[in-house]
Amino acid sequence: MPRKKPFSNKQKKKQLQVKRGKKRGETGSCHSSQNASVERGPGRDGQSDTSDSETTDIKRINHQPGTGDGRYDPNRFRLHFEKESKEEVERRKKIAMEKILKPVSEKELEIDLNQIYPEEKGLNFPRRPSWHYNMQREELLRKEEKSFLEYLEALHSKNPPGTLSHFEHNLETWRQLWRVLEMSDVVLLIVDIRYPVLHFPPAVYHYITVELKKYIILVLNKVDLCPAPLVLAWKHYLTKQFPQLHCVCFTSHPGQPYSTLLQKKRMRKKVRWNAGGPIHIMRACQEITAGRVDLSSWEKKIQRDAVALETEEDQADDGSESVLMEHHSDIAMEMNSPSQELYKDGVLTLGCIGFPNVGKSSVLNSLVGRKVVSVSRTPGHTKYFQTYYLTPTVKLCDCPGIVFPSQVDKQLQILAGIYPVSQLQEPYSSVGYLCERTNFLSVLKLTHPDHSPETPHNSSTQDWTAWDVCEAWAEKRGYKTAKAARNDVYRAANSLLRLAIDGRMCLCLQPPGYAPSKDEWESHPELSEIIVLQGRNDEKDECGEREDEGESSSELEEDNDRDGDEDADGDDEDDTVKADRKGFTLNMFSVLGENECA
Repeated sequence: MPRKKPFSNKQKKKQLQVKRGKKRGETGSCHSSQNASVERGPGRDGQSDTSDSETTDIKRINHQPGTGDGRYDPNRFRLHFEKESKEEVERRKKIAMEKILKPVSEKELEIDLNQIYPEEKGLNFPRRPSWHYNMQREELLRKEEKSFLEYLEALHSKNPPGTLSHFEHNLETWRQLWRVLEMSDVVLLIVDIRYPVLHFPPAVYHYITVELKKYIILVLNKVDLCPAPLVLAWKHYLTKQFPQLHCVCFTSHPGQPYSTLLQKKRMRKKVRWNAGGPIHIMRACQEITAGRVDLSSWEKKIQRDAVALETEEDQADDGSESVLMEHHSDIAMEMNSPSQELYKDGVLTLGCIGFPNVGKSSVLNSLVGRKVVSVSRTPGHTKYFQTYYLTPTVKLCDCPGIVFPSQVDKQLQILAGIYPVSQLQEPYSSVGYLCERTNFLSVLKLTHPDHSPETPHNSSTQDWTAWDVCEAWAEKRGYKTAKAARNDVYRAANSLLRLAIDGRMCLCLQPPGYAPSKDEWESHPELSEIIVLQGRNDEKDECGEREDEGESSSELEEDNDRDGDEDADGDDEDDTVKADRKGFTLNMFSVLGENECA
């Protein structure tokens, strides 16, 4: 029997790291030539799927465990972003620890569309190359890969390193967008009303209206998280910039704001996708189709849903209310007909596209009237486009979220939910960006880490850094590291970012010129329509504030203080969060219900 070789603790640690890397998909054990992403630079065709390898500049996000049978690769459509250097990460971390936070003026919240998508920088998106039915599937794939590489080279030639924000590098995800745009008669471009200019690439508008000669409806989603005058100002600004744009407002949670800062999910009486705005989308489609498609069944469905909601009766699940889901094979999608025939067979096809985390799947669920697509605050949750028949004459297509290239601040991208919070290397600078644009002290009610118990406490007179905010929030929430029991500032930073993404800390961008004309928007005749759509009883009830005193004892998180992204359906469940533990009621954070969106 051969003698065993010595095996040190250092070797054992390295072995465990390799083993964990395999589970995360960082060794390329399950990649294939068909599903591999197209990366920038020469000689990258045979590279392994290494998320954090020094040999690649692409970071792969949201790895999912494989099925093992080889028939389906769940990581085919995972997010691919350009990797940041360690030096850049350390630089931002140092700034977050040293820079004193100072409130920015309201003027700095005003962002013009040209600031994010300047015309001279060529911030376009990859187009599907021309093809014909005599082409083989492999030939088409190679042609698409070559075209995508040329697109990346042209984009980086016009934009120096460090000037571009995160954008999608996975060709498979762009292919999903191509299929949806080809199939759709009318495109629903869904944006978050808090950051509409970030989520509205002008290149998409011009491609759909000029090259495809199709109509586009801009859906301003989540209007319940934004003040009504600001919603109205954004709507007028965008329609003035793009004359052919049909702009509608939408919310999946009218009158259902967060009543406390730490409430995990919104409160609902019943499991029902009560939405404000489907009737406006239907009317926009009626105006576009001009009688060429019979939309009467859709209008009747909206009326039935409204009656069922008012009477609190369950909707009958007969044949007319069933939702038919279409399944498409890869070959059928790749060789999809490029025909320009609209409203084929008298059916209107609506394609839902947009950035991650803008609520595309929630809009689709709200249009259907019940949950047919799972939703999550984790970017990239929808992995491939799905097709559903809303009525016999209306078909819906849900496309995965795609991040278009832009020159927006990466910290703002993170606050908009484009980048998964759980996989950030350095979240502290984004926390600083948030705190400089919100009244975080009145919202979080923090105690400065350097505060002495012997002296009176006044947080507003002390200097705060982003690191101080994270440390104070970790102390308040009890986030501790496992070994040394120090304040877990990384977990605290992630927690604060999720509060902003979920809308529990309100950060809303403003259109140019909003501050001097704010009084005009507050007295605009169309303001009442927005307030009714939001489901608010009072015009002053903004940003999800509610005066429900005494109810916070049942609204505390029930997940043992876990702030992870593990709740894939975290925003579409119907449950009341309780805090009754072993016969007594815990109400530690009820104070956070006050002025949560100040």
